[in-house]
Amino acid sequence: MTHTPNAGAPPTLPAIPPQPTAPAAPPASAPGPGTTPAPTTVAPPPARRTAFAEGVDQLRRAATTEPGRLRVIGAVLAALVVAFGAVTAWQMTDRAAAADDVLTSSQPLTSDAADIYRSLADANTAASSGFLAGGQETAATRDRYERDIRTAAGKLVNAAANAAPGSPSTDTITKLNRLLPEYKGLVERARTYNRQGYPVGGAYLRYANEKMQQEMLPAAQDLYTKENQRLRADYADATPYPWPAIALGLAALTALAWAQRRTYLRTHRVLNHGLVAATAATAIVLLWLTAGHALARSHLDASYDHGVRSLDVLHDARIASLKARGNENLTLVARGAETKKVGDETLDAYDHDFGRDMDALGKGLAVAERLADDATGAQPVTAAVSNMTEWKKRHAAAREQDENGNYQQALDMVIGPKGATGECFDSVDKNLATALAHEETEFAEAAGAGRDALTGLPAGAAVLGVLGAAGAVLGIGRRLSEYR
Repeated sequence: MTHTPNAGAPPTLPAIPPQPTAPAAPPASAPGPGTTPAPTTVAPPPARRTAFAEGVDQLRRAATTEPGRLRVIGAVLAALVVAFGAVTAWQMTDRAAAADDVLTSSQPLTSDAADIYRSLADANTAASSGFLAGGQETAATRDRYERDIRTAAGKLVNAAANAAPGSPSTDTITKLNRLLPEYKGLVERARTYNRQGYPVGGAYLRYANEKMQQEMLPAAQDLYTKENQRLRADYADATPYPWPAIALGLAALTALAWAQRRTYLRTHRVLNHGLVAATAATAIVLLWLTAGHALARSHLDASYDHGVRSLDVLHDARIASLKARGNENLTLVARGAETKKVGDETLDAYDHDFGRDMDALGKGLAVAERLADDATGAQPVTAAVSNMTEWKKRHAAAREQDENGNYQQALDMVIGPKGATGECFDSVDKNLATALAHEETEFAEAAGAGRDALTGLPAGAAVLGVLGAAGAVLGIGRRLSEYR
């Protein structure tokens, strides 16, 4: 019997030969000796966006919806109206302050500077007149000299109180305060020696006159020039048109009109109360701005053309008459001791200067007549012209007597009680003082009206600007409520 394997046993599979195994790779964290590890690349974190960029995106997304667009429109309208009110208030505040300075500061100080010059020149004239009279000096002449000195000293104190510390005007005022006592001392010495009959008195008076003519009057003229420049600067600050405010006002009105038209086209509602209120407030400020500034500018221009210009000319004419009178007196005091070479001629220095000053007086009076805009202002100027003409005639007659050796007759024709040139000078000075008072009144009225035309405008513009912005926000808010 043949033996067979067990039928239930599983079949035997052939043996699989063993496969070679690859060596294990070293771990990344443990490089082998002599090797450089590869750099590890780390991805950078995403850049954080700025708040401004995110805000722009939010606005862009919001602007794609009607509520978002309305919010943007409301913000722009409010900003325009507020900016208009703020710029108007700022510009009108500056102009109102400059207009007030014209009326209360720079012009009065300019007049004070002119009065300082006039008082010093008149004191010099009175001193020479008193010297010529010698022991016969009248109380009126002495009082006039003392009054002029007090006036000059008082005006210098006032100018020092109102001048800016450290300014050139302050330095000039300090100089005049130092020179004034020196001048008074020289005049008193001249009077003392003159009463005693010493000829040296004339030398002291000429020295005092040189100090006045070469140091004090030029310093006073410099002070007047500086204050006049300050006055013109104040006019330049008060009168320019406020173009930035006007431009913002027109832009705000245009934007408000566009917003209301847009609202009408989308809702068919004719009026939006908030936007109408904002438009009305903006229109009121713009109208007030243009009308108020135009009125103020007109009055300020009138105060300059019919006030300041006339005052300048009249001040110069009055100063020329004072200098002429002083030189006329000094011609007799010096008795030919002071000469001047003019071309081929040798002339008396003081008489030559007298002629130059009278020419300046004549030109000034001619200009003042042209500038006078009413009979009240023209009449005293015309009278001064007549006085000047007579003065020239009497002066020529006095010089003829002096040149012929008749000194006492010449002296009587200059400082005598009747028919003297002093009468003509006094009439010229009195008429010019009357004309100056009239022009100062006209200036004060016109400049005051110009300043008053701006009263309340800065504060009113600020308040109405805020109210207008609130109206614009409320008007747009009313439209936004329809989407809630």
